[in-house]
Amino acid sequence: MKLTTKGRYAVNAVLDLALNAHEGPVKLVHISDRQGISLSYLEQLFSRLRRNQLVTSFRGPGGGYQLGKSTHHISIADIILAVNESIDATRCKTRGDCQQGETCLTHHLWMDLSSQLEEFLSGITLADLIDRHNDREGTVALRANAKLSTGMDASAAS
Repeated sequence: MKLTTKGRYAVNAVLDLALNAHEGPVKLVHISDRQGISLSYLEQLFSRLRRNQLVTSFRGPGGGYQLGKSTHHISIADIILAVNESIDATRCKTRGDCQQGETCLTHHLWMDLSSQLEEFLSGITLADLIDRHNDREGTVALRANAKLSTGMDASAAS
């Protein structure tokens, strides 16, 4: 399996888009700034995402990108596959000609891993990642509030 930077960046960018969707169409320059991904690279990724109908684009001063589907209907596998990433752990690209034209001893192991990986990533939606993000943000806020109230109580007691 070779999940490259392209797949990771695409997932980060689409998740960023989803998290900022309440603002209306999101400009790639803002995603670029927040995620540290070059604007030209994002343009290439979003061109592929648009072709696969995962995002839609809007032109003009208020333009940018929005999700093309509900967050519940976009899986992580959809995003990775849309940018032409492979979720294949075999070296032979599933052809079975791994070792001088013959199937290698571990071909079926890597085929099974590829299948498991695709199934795993297909089972995770953007909605799932947003929920995780919001849970984590809520936990961080609770900890910060707890520290503030503890610090206030300690200074009030002195």
